[in-house]
Amino acid sequence: MSTTLSTASLPVFIKFLGNLRHLLTKAQADVAARGYDEQALVQYRLAPDMLPFKSQIFIACDAAKLCAARITGLDAPKYDNVENTLAELITRIDNTVAWLQTVPAGALDGLEAKEITFPVGKTGNRTMTAEAYVKTWALPNVFFHVTTAYNILRHNGVAIGKSDFLAGA
Repeated sequence: MSTTLSTASLPVFIKFLGNLRHLLTKAQADVAARGYDEQALVQYRLAPDMLPFKSQIFIACDAAKLCAARITGLDAPKYDNVENTLAELITRIDNTVAWLQTVPAGALDGLEAKEITFPVGKTGNRTMTAEAYVKTWALPNVFFHVTTAYNILRHNGVAIGKSDFLAGA
């Protein structure tokens, strides 16, 4: 089987969002076992100028769905970023994965050279080919935010390890 845009992106997004979901279920169990307010995790930042845990989930989900949408021209679901509990964040992941599972491979494949322009920061834009966008922007963006979420949970004592990040449930 050859590598295509769909095989390089959709299963990877779905896998790592699933692993992220797994991390959040471990966090829920930790909250229940140790009896603390889950907002300690949901609002946690590793550094003062960093976005909180919940934003890591928002961005990981958005990076995956917007990648597929921008390349295919499909309308991705829009979320208002109002999720504020671990359960709501899990639902956000579930909804994103459910939508990604509806994206037909054929809608991506063959579009490697398509120019994709997307917002960067508050006022900028960037343009690159769909292939470069998948390989050098979208996938690293998802990995960055899943990793950051992992690090926040681990830093706060949630019993997770490398196998949770890579293998999930």
